[in-house]
Amino acid sequence: MRKYAFWLGLGVFIALLAVAGLALAQPYRMRGSIIDPPQPAPAIALNGFDLSTQRGKVVLLFFGYTTCPDVCPATLGEMKQVLQRLGTQAQNVQVVFVTVDPQRDTPEKIQKYTTAFDPRIVGVTGTEEDLQPIWQAYGVYREIRQGGTAAGYLVDHSARVYLIDPEGFLRATYPFGTPVEDLLSDVRFLLKP
Repeated sequence: MRKYAFWLGLGVFIALLAVAGLALAQPYRMRGSIIDPPQPAPAIALNGFDLSTQRGKVVLLFFGYTTCPDVCPATLGEMKQVLQRLGTQAQNVQVVFVTVDPQRDTPEKIQKYTTAFDPRIVGVTGTEEDLQPIWQAYGVYREIRQGGTAAGYLVDHSARVYLIDPEGFLRATYPFGTPVEDLLSDVRFLLKP
């Protein structure tokens, strides 16, 4: 009876090892909306920032504006969490916030705004003529909505975070409200050697 129990236990142990090995052998599946095949990230060169100089880093890109009442501050707060939780790996990540409101977002104003969240976040702006081809290349929706708000008007805009890998390819996008854990997991995957 003992011999039988031993062999049965050994068989169960080997089966568990095999199942664990299969689970470990599964390729990583990114958690965002995957861009397959990855596409070269459209160029961004605005007020001293040039996306092409970020090769070797993972870039998290978001389009918004400084007087946004809700989505933009929430998303930048999440970007801050990602950078903090990455620890020393954050030196290989660049968060970029591109305005959809160039009429109000001066270079000084947008950088002051992003710095309030985390000094490592870069805020960029330009003229509407400079920004229009960038918005179009990234499929950014933008519409000014006049209203009686203290800000004067609101800008309705798409709210996706774009993930660009260290080789400069768009790999995934994430809708507003994506858990920080999902972003963090995908960034860590792309940072692995």
